[in-house]
Amino acid sequence: MTALPVITAMGGINAAGRSALHFGFQRLIFDALPELQRQTTLRALAQLTGRAEDSLLDGTLIRALPAEHRLHAAISGTSDIPVTLEMRNMDLPEPLPAGWQVTPIDKRRSRVTLPAGLGINVPLDAPRRVSAAGQLPDGFDPGELYASRNHPRALQMAIFAISDALGDLGMDWAQVARKVRPDQVAVYASNAMSQLDDHGLGGVMRFPPNGHRITSKQVPLGLGEMTADFLNAYVLHSVGTTGGMLGACATFLYNLEKGVQAIRSGKVRVAIVGTSEAPLIAEVMEGYRAMGALAEDQELAALDDSPHPDVRRACRPFSDNCGFTMAESAQFTILMDDALALELGADILGAVPDVFIHADGAKKSISAPGVGNYLTMGKAAALTRQLIGAKGLQQHSFVHAHGTGTPQNRVTESIILNRVAQAFGIEAWPVVGIKSYVGHSLGSAGGDQLAATLGSFAQSTLPGIRTIDHIADDVHRDNLNICLQHQQHDDLQASLINSKGFGGNNATAVALSASITEAMLRQRHGGKAMTAWQQARETTLASKARFADHCISEPPKPVYRFNEGVLGDEHVVLSGKSVSLNGGTEMPFDDDTTLNEFQLNRD
Repeated sequence: MTALPVITAMGGINAAGRSALHFGFQRLIFDALPELQRQTTLRALAQLTGRAEDSLLDGTLIRALPAEHRLHAAISGTSDIPVTLEMRNMDLPEPLPAGWQVTPIDKRRSRVTLPAGLGINVPLDAPRRVSAAGQLPDGFDPGELYASRNHPRALQMAIFAISDALGDLGMDWAQVARKVRPDQVAVYASNAMSQLDDHGLGGVMRFPPNGHRITSKQVPLGLGEMTADFLNAYVLHSVGTTGGMLGACATFLYNLEKGVQAIRSGKVRVAIVGTSEAPLIAEVMEGYRAMGALAEDQELAALDDSPHPDVRRACRPFSDNCGFTMAESAQFTILMDDALALELGADILGAVPDVFIHADGAKKSISAPGVGNYLTMGKAAALTRQLIGAKGLQQHSFVHAHGTGTPQNRVTESIILNRVAQAFGIEAWPVVGIKSYVGHSLGSAGGDQLAATLGSFAQSTLPGIRTIDHIADDVHRDNLNICLQHQQHDDLQASLINSKGFGGNNATAVALSASITEAMLRQRHGGKAMTAWQQARETTLASKARFADHCISEPPKPVYRFNEGVLGDEHVVLSGKSVSLNGGTEMPFDDDTTLNEFQLNRD
């Protein structure tokens, strides 16, 4: 009998703030909050950033990049006379190129004369064409919160994000680890772009041409799966299944699908799923700008017939627009099988019964959208109908659109959503697009959407696309209700979370609300089990209340356990039947009964 993957925690960081306890979501709908929730939202931001209250709102969501964020380019030329400069002796090439003349100055430096006719590159900061980005809150520096030791920014963000999720879990990780075998835990985490700042692969590429040496850490810390590696090694101390999928801008949902299937199959009982993306690097942004993908300042200004771009409204899904707004984000969720969630008294935030992934097939342009999203959205709608009924799908579900803010997306995604709505008898399907607030965090975008989905379930509010005042004429919306303003919905039961990535990567997840999930578990496990769970959950809720107090009254304290509990050969007990680590639970080498038909001999 298959297990139901239950969401027991969500944590992260993006331009809206921290995701745990829906603080980030509350920033999205800040204007619709009652005064008490506004104050707790501001207090949480103040603890994250160390900033005064009057600057917190302006220092979040999409906004202008710092003035120093520019592309460091160069002008090439040729010198018709010899050129003399000073260099460190350790930087002198070996052997010296022909024509170089070196005169020692002291033990450390030399004067070098280069021959005439040499090609020279003169550094130059290029004019900035894209000013808007979904940056982490002003004043928040994840690397300052722990001994980051030159970690790339994406890994720093991952440490904070998983710590945020563990706080939202409401129980110590050791309590979970005691209930499940080490091989029944999985971590599926990655990102779309790897770590491309100077501490990762970006430094490997940039350092030699700029006179710097590559370090021993940049290559390993730049690997795309290092997000999962850091969680296993320095936070969870997990020896379970690990890895991560890559799916361009659908990467989070690709990892979520791995976690969902691992739990449904019974392979694991706990799956930590996430992404951490830090692409606000001048060269990366220039690459996307060169594709014509980003909203450039000049084009933004032209949309409003203004001399200056309105960077706060840079991302305008489903309206007249000119490109997406790049962002940084790290998001993690903790899934458990339904039986374990009840046994532990976990707080149930919702469930993800399935994630559907399909390619586009034949293409002309590798970055253009295609037909695969019809399959993912159609299957997700069908599963939602199966689980909560046609009425549930038609009247109590909503779509978290990919909604990038590009002219192409507004047409290609809206026609798919509209046709799916028509096919399933949905007259006015609510559609939200939170990239209008936090930007497009590439591989983490689906995580931003999941965090906001859980916020909508908990607070019965759909965030409106407040950066637009009209829907573009070419948007297909006969059967869609594209939310321009915040909307109150008292019985949200399901969300279809849609992601589309360059290369033909399409994914749609079905997320179910906490109330629907609890009803399903009551049907499966019975009222007695649910009563026992509710009693056990009281301890979890008390722990979450303490974590909430911490979030609004103390600076963040990430979990980072470097060089603790390292195991060696002497900690392993191994036989032909099982293995155990450090005196812990035995992990048996059970036969795989699904392969019985292929056994050639059996003792």
